[in-house]
Amino acid sequence: MNILWDQGVESTARPNVAHNLSCDVAIIGAGFTGLWTAFWLKQLKPELDVVVIERERVGFGASGRNGGWASALFPASMDKIAHTYGTQQARAMQSAMFSNLALYDETLRHFHLDCDWAYGGTIQVARNSAQFARAQEEIAYWRNWGFDESYYSFLDPADSYDRFKTPHTRGAVFTPWCGRIQPRKLVNTLAGHLDNEGVKIFEGSRVTHIEPQKVRTEGAEISAQFVIDGREAWQSESDQRATVPVYSLMVATEPLTENQWNEIGISSGETFADFRNLIIYGQRTADNRIAFGGRGAPYHWGSAIKPEFDINANIHRAITAVLHELLPQTRDYAITHEWGGPLGIHRDWFPSVWWDESLGQGGAGGYVGDGVTTTFLAGRTLAALITGEQSELTTLPWVNHQSQRWEPEPLRWAGANLGLRAMTIADVEEKLTSRPSIAANLFHRFLRN
Repeated sequence: MNILWDQGVESTARPNVAHNLSCDVAIIGAGFTGLWTAFWLKQLKPELDVVVIERERVGFGASGRNGGWASALFPASMDKIAHTYGTQQARAMQSAMFSNLALYDETLRHFHLDCDWAYGGTIQVARNSAQFARAQEEIAYWRNWGFDESYYSFLDPADSYDRFKTPHTRGAVFTPWCGRIQPRKLVNTLAGHLDNEGVKIFEGSRVTHIEPQKVRTEGAEISAQFVIDGREAWQSESDQRATVPVYSLMVATEPLTENQWNEIGISSGETFADFRNLIIYGQRTADNRIAFGGRGAPYHWGSAIKPEFDINANIHRAITAVLHELLPQTRDYAITHEWGGPLGIHRDWFPSVWWDESLGQGGAGGYVGDGVTTTFLAGRTLAALITGEQSELTTLPWVNHQSQRWEPEPLRWAGANLGLRAMTIADVEEKLTSRPSIAANLFHRFLRN
């Protein structure tokens, strides 16, 4: 697997857990959830003895492979949150995501966490009538919840094309509330910071059993007052019906010249997408490539996660074709990298932080691909819960939110892949008819409510 983010980034080799040990907090998984939890624990209580246990290497999962969007997006809409928790809590959840991104920016800068950070916002273009209708709905949604143009604004076709030179644009939605990172750089520099703070990070240590105050690996036992599960998609190995792994795949181009970038736009570090039904996402990297990805890879029977699923020639070709459709000027640019990996999804598309004080156990996950900054909020929240810190974060509606369970097989396999195929067909239908797909509208309504 040829991951762009690994290029030129040196990783520190860390030992495995070779003997029994004890600590205050044991964290399973050295991705963003685990590392940010350790980071905030050390900020609140530097004296804590914190251990992070990773089966592979730091950032092996989605944290080191993702599209690098550091946004204020929360996968569950405010409408959905309000349905269960009320309008005040719905707005509190989204407001926390906005303030969380501001603190994310401040933290990266203050602690000199090198990750090619660029705070340029996101432009999402509408390229046919159906997409234009969704763009208008998006603006109406934010206005209905009291968020003005400083959060989300509509760009007319000329302004949209000036920022992002995709053909057939009918306008775009722009938000300044997003930044770009190089994810592998961030996990590495964050882990290095934690090394210096006295956090013990072990790699190559597969966890075989988790229970209150105890974590077992293949070669040792860790005793801890608190145990945190930060495995995200790999939580499906413990419970297939609580979290399912869904694959997202990416490609990257060769480095482009300034003249080539002048034909594309994205001069302020914006991330970019359009309003199609099947999610896509792109960024201009610090070394002037396009890193571009999307969904479309199949869900695998039994919530399976295997290295061979990270590459899918048909889906990588499809993603490249979408890039060429979105930016025809890229057709002659070489694709130099292809990779992918799993992300975790709860049945209601609602991420959660969970905590049981009586057992001293907690965790977070189900980020639906929006985990770059949601993990930052999860780490802050888990640290507050563990230390007993008084914080408004611990009262947010995602704390101990209970998602319904996924269906057993074969229903889970059939439903996940039929939904995926429906979104793919919906985009083809809308491109041909310029009318919103009925199937897509029903699916989006399901997600929003």
